[in-house]
Amino acid sequence: MSSSSLKAAWHGFAPGGLVLLLAIGFLRPHGLPIWVQGPVSVFPVIVLGFGIVFGWYLSSSRLILSLLVLVFLDRGIVLFLPTDSSPGAPGPVLFAIATCLTPLNLLALSLVKEGGISTWRGILRLALVLIQPFIALWLCLPDQTNFSIPFQHALIPLSTAGWTMIPQPALLAFCVAVLLLSIRFLLYQDPLDGGTVWALAATVTAIQGLQYGWSPTNFLAAAGLTLFLSLVHASHQRTYHDELTGALGRLAFEETVARLGKRYVVAVLGMDQLKQYQRQYGKQISEQILRLVAPKILASAGTAKVFRLAGDEFTLLFYNRTATDTLATLEGIRKSAEQTRFYLRKNARVLEGDRNSTVGPNDIELPLSISTGVAEATAASPALTLVTKAAYRALYEAKGEGGNILKRGTIQPDQPKPAHNQAGRIVAYSEYDL
Repeated sequence: MSSSSLKAAWHGFAPGGLVLLLAIGFLRPHGLPIWVQGPVSVFPVIVLGFGIVFGWYLSSSRLILSLLVLVFLDRGIVLFLPTDSSPGAPGPVLFAIATCLTPLNLLALSLVKEGGISTWRGILRLALVLIQPFIALWLCLPDQTNFSIPFQHALIPLSTAGWTMIPQPALLAFCVAVLLLSIRFLLYQDPLDGGTVWALAATVTAIQGLQYGWSPTNFLAAAGLTLFLSLVHASHQRTYHDELTGALGRLAFEETVARLGKRYVVAVLGMDQLKQYQRQYGKQISEQILRLVAPKILASAGTAKVFRLAGDEFTLLFYNRTATDTLATLEGIRKSAEQTRFYLRKNARVLEGDRNSTVGPNDIELPLSISTGVAEATAASPALTLVTKAAYRALYEAKGEGGNILKRGTIQPDQPKPAHNQAGRIVAYSEYDL
């Protein structure tokens, strides 16, 4: 398995999978020593407090409302026992409703646009979440049986009571939510979507643990912790990464430059046709192309750090390398772009694919190639400014020769401007014709 695949797998597993494993290992009744079980009892309160504070600070109504959804599920299970078999007991009905609404709520919160809880959208979403417990309690009344039966009704003639307490409608809701969020995570690599998948897994564990005497509160707190850590991860990613392409951004570039040694290589990659497509079809089309090209550059860059600092250009930094060492990697990136086929559908959507399969007869092919300028630091000229200028000169030369080629630049030290012949000389009054 390649390093990029391992990295992607790790990002999919952490932190949610790690939190769930630790919760299963230590949050069970006998998972910790007795002297630790006391402090663990405040764990849910800490998670809820930190989650609401940071959600407010980071303007994330998604985190705050998701935590409230988990709190309502927990209180419903604790206050109204789902195993209460006495006539008219609201516990089983409320359990069926709450377990069905929880995954649907978390899925819905992931699909709407993020924003602060104090905005009118945030207030509306808060009201919709706060009203749900009252509606659920109203559905538990004996005269509302017709409305509550669908939450308990078996969808297929198969008994699941032997291995789970979760009613079939709720199981279907969990499966749909996990499937859709997993697809979104694979497509966009958003840590919040991956975190929500693991939060749903922790929620199912909390419900299943009821059969073994586990505390649902602890495992729902683990789900909340996963959502909180995912928000922190997403905030860090958005700060250091370019949101459009996923490449590193300017802040990461400045921090990298501060640690740069004396032996390195700078390569600047430019999309040859992108500005033409932007003028012809609009900015949205050029952004779609950049979004499709970026993963190929990131996957083929090897040990290089890839930055998007402006426009249609990517800057690559290679540590402890010579320009010769990087030519194979850069040539691989160029060929990868050259061999990829992009098509424009209805002047609105860019597709990547094969003309014979995924592309329609009316789609317009958008050829794309990459020109690259590369330069290395030398003992005589290790300054990043000079190396970058050499790489850009080589890039412009490559584009001037028709594009789709790799050019190696040479460093030209800045020449001090010659002083004027008369500068600095003291002139006597007698030298002037007055």
